[in-house]
Amino acid sequence: MKQGQTTLTVRTRGQGLHEVTGEVARWVAAQGIGAGLLTVFCQHTSASLTIQENADPDVRADLETFFARLVREDPSLYRHTIEGDDDMPAHIKGALTDVSLAIPVTDGRLALGTWQGLYLFEHRRGGHARRLVLHLVGE
Repeated sequence: MKQGQTTLTVRTRGQGLHEVTGEVARWVAAQGIGAGLLTVFCQHTSASLTIQENADPDVRADLETFFARLVREDPSLYRHTIEGDDDMPAHIKGALTDVSLAIPVTDGRLALGTWQGLYLFEHRRGGHARRLVLHLVGE
């Protein structure tokens, strides 16, 4: 049984889905583990992770639009406003999505489907440096 762990920093440009599939896949391939399980953990409460379609950018745009309608950035709706109008809505979006994902590794590669990509979902308007902890275990 082998293990590998690293922290990946993702610089976002503001709200939206930021694909990290390539960076994560390259790290996994370099670990020399043929079969295993990768855990990806986002160390933030105002950003999250998701696996989504990576072929049609309209999917990402529709998801971003849906979440903007679902959780409004209206400070009159929230008590927690000290960090900006977009902070509490970002926390809610983070609570509705995942901060941790488990992805099987097969033949040294992420076992994602044909149209699947791994995304950091930034919920704040401004750009941030987000940390993802990658932990791979297998043989």
